[in-house]
Amino acid sequence: MDEVDHIVAAWQRERPDLDLTALQVLSRVSRLAHHLDVGRKTAFAKSNLESWEFDVLASLRRAGKPYALLPRELIKENLVTSGTMTNRIDRLEKRGLVSRRPDPADGRSIIVSLTQAGKELVDEAFAELLNLEAELLADLSGTEQSQLANLLKELTKQFNN
Repeated sequence: MDEVDHIVAAWQRERPDLDLTALQVLSRVSRLAHHLDVGRKTAFAKSNLESWEFDVLASLRRAGKPYALLPRELIKENLVTSGTMTNRIDRLEKRGLVSRRPDPADGRSIIVSLTQAGKELVDEAFAELLNLEAELLADLSGTEQSQLANLLKELTKQFNN
């Protein structure tokens, strides 16, 4: 029995009138998310990055050459407010990981670009993250990993707009 089994058993004893199926699934997802967050922080710390720094740099890296996006695109990908993204860009620019230049298509806007140092750092951190995640999934077969990925994809569809 795991910790969720103990919680479910206690609730079944106290509230036998309730269906606890969702609790059995989502409590495990919640606990897994916590462990993944801790693991991400550990993986990124090896590259001297915070999770939010990785997320912004990774957005730029995934954009492909020239590794540049508009702030509104970064906001959408990182699910943060405009003010938060401005602060993050400022901090990454001070570290020499991103640069800003005027958008030639719209002089009122800027383009945020990944610097070579930023590219190298995010590549290093991403490799470390993939190693950690592979270790976490090592006990599942390839088929089980695919099944789990598909089930989680189905579950999260309701949140994708």
